[in-house]
Amino acid sequence: MFKRVVIALAVLVGVLLLYTWAATSWSYSTGERAGWVQKLSNKGWICKTWEGELALVSLPGSAPEKFAFTIWDDSVAEQVTKAMGKRVSLHYEQKVGLPGSCFGETRYYVTGVAISEDIPIATGVVAPAQIGSSAASAASAPR
Repeated sequence: MFKRVVIALAVLVGVLLLYTWAATSWSYSTGERAGWVQKLSNKGWICKTWEGELALVSLPGSAPEKFAFTIWDDSVAEQVTKAMGKRVSLHYEQKVGLPGSCFGETRYYVTGVAISEDIPIATGVVAPAQIGSSAASAASAPR
């Protein structure tokens, strides 16, 4: 009787571990989101994850939509921290079915970040993210 209970518990634990491994390894979707990181914090009592918000602005003057995300890797969190205040593109993987809250508060896990050099204003029209010194002096020159 005792042997059957131990075997049943071992099988149950094995199935749970296999499920957790599959859920963390497999991505439901992947993609990119661009905007400005407005919040990033290291949260959790036992399992620490980086939780953040990206402000998505589709048109100048419109209300920003927020994209909540989680980061597992400290080096990616460091890259995002260095890019705060700049327009960035975050590469993410959406994970579905992770057990518990120890894996983060969201379903979107950022795996990479790239700083965007151009800001789209309209379809086919972009503005440089930073004005170069020659463009700034030409703009301020008297006419």
